[in-house]
Amino acid sequence: MAMPTRRESRGLVPDLLDWLEAPFTGGRPYTGGQMVRFEDTVRDGHYVVRAELPGIDPEKDVEVIVSNGVLTIRGERKEERSEPHRTEFRYGEFSRSVALPPNADEQGVKAVYHDGILEVDIPLAEEKPDTQRVPVETQR
Repeated sequence: MAMPTRRESRGLVPDLLDWLEAPFTGGRPYTGGQMVRFEDTVRDGHYVVRAELPGIDPEKDVEVIVSNGVLTIRGERKEERSEPHRTEFRYGEFSRSVALPPNADEQGVKAVYHDGILEVDIPLAEEKPDTQRVPVETQR
């Protein structure tokens, strides 16, 4: 009897990379969830988060929530199967949260989906100094 190839046994054992990435990226390969890859930057006074979400309908399959200083992107990638086949695509629910900078304007958030990338733009208020120097007067 021949040993199963890696391709044949993939459904039983998750990829080693899935297991290694999970603690760092929020993926849950061992519970059926899927990872959402993020990149973030500060650009022209805005905090910008980009999420890699190919193959979704942004109007039906994804939700962007901002609450109490946290941005959450969640949704579901649905699989439509008509016949048995092998796939390495990930389907199912996904969710990922990231803490916003303290000066984020939660009321001005905008989200745009284009070519499989969801870009969330959060304006940043001007940072006010945390400390203030108080002059000391001499009393005479």
